[in-house]
Amino acid sequence: GEILLDGIDIRDIRLQDLREKIGYVPQKGVLFTGTIESNIKYGKNFAVSHEDVIKAIEISQAKEFIVEKDKGILSEISQGGVNVSGGQKQRLSIARALVKKPEIFIFDDSFSALDFKTDVSLRKAMGQQIKYRTVLIVAQRINTIMNAEKIVVMDEGKIVGIGTHKELIKKCDVYKQIALSQLSEEELAI
Repeated sequence: GEILLDGIDIRDIRLQDLREKIGYVPQKGVLFTGTIESNIKYGKNFAVSHEDVIKAIEISQAKEFIVEKDKGILSEISQGGVNVSGGQKQRLSIARALVKKPEIFIFDDSFSALDFKTDVSLRKAMGQQIKYRTVLIVAQRINTIMNAEKIVVMDEGKIVGIGTHKELIKKCDVYKQIALSQLSEEELAI
């Protein structure tokens, strides 16, 4: 098989150029010693404007806890981010990916550390602000992916269904079982 990016096989793209096109947020957010701002700008320090940082903070739903800090975005982050909660760490990691403005976002179960309200607000803001970008989301929560254009369902390392939420509810037993274990029939629109 092959993976194409703008019609070009990714094996024919320089690794550095490919990495520049991707914004990746792992399941466990990683932060470094420095300020909130330096963590968001990490790897792009001089190429990021203050306005871009603020916009990424707003989209990632991090603004609320940052404005409560005495020094705002200049507040210190300890090595590994031990002085912020898991959800806060994750929102800052998401802001770092957003500020990069990549063509492709990969969220590797990145929303699991967020409460449901923040998850919904974040995905709504992203939907409005990062249109026309490829977004890959690995998730275990049905809420997180049910509005995706295409969902790929895996069971024990094998693909068992591909389609929209409505299609999968009808024809993929694995997806339907997972969905019903998390949400009511009303919430799932069955």
